[in-house]
Amino acid sequence: MGVFTLGGLTTAPASTRTDLLAPATFASLTALGWLDEVGIVEIDPDVSDTAATQERFGLAADTLANCVVVGGKREGAERIAACVVLATTRADVNNTVKRLLDVRKASFLPMDRAVELTGMEYGGITPLGLPAEWPLLVDSRVVADGVVVIIGSGVRRSKILLPGRLLGDLPSARVIDGLGLAAPSGTRPPE
Repeated sequence: MGVFTLGGLTTAPASTRTDLLAPATFASLTALGWLDEVGIVEIDPDVSDTAATQERFGLAADTLANCVVVGGKREGAERIAACVVLATTRADVNNTVKRLLDVRKASFLPMDRAVELTGMEYGGITPLGLPAEWPLLVDSRVVADGVVVIIGSGVRRSKILLPGRLLGDLPSARVIDGLGLAAPSGTRPPE
């Protein structure tokens, strides 16, 4: 499998282009046995951001998913999670994520910190290869039947395409109804 065509993107199985994967992403796909199940496509890093990818390749917004890293503190201990939501939504950090992390306040990690902790490039952070102790919160719309999503690969110069249901099968994944809220008109969710 691993060959998908969406808009102007046609992938090759990830097993044939491992050079386009961050080391942690490659290790995760290998451990899961998914290197032949997911597709990868090389892109210009300048169009790696979600809105630019959508425009450049003529993609429907509900085929693109964003992975964001969030955190908060409880009794002095930091709690970090990653959230995966469709590009048509934004992660409900102030309510749903805060409640699930059991923290007083949750917020997006600063870009440099997210990059440091994940070992991935900004604009390419993916749910594949994140630290094992982090919960992975996945909006239920991402894993719906028949949904193929485009996510980062850990680097800005490529994208991964895969059936969204696979993200719900990741070891630390929790599928959450309502994790993604409709993005206000004229705004773009963070990358």
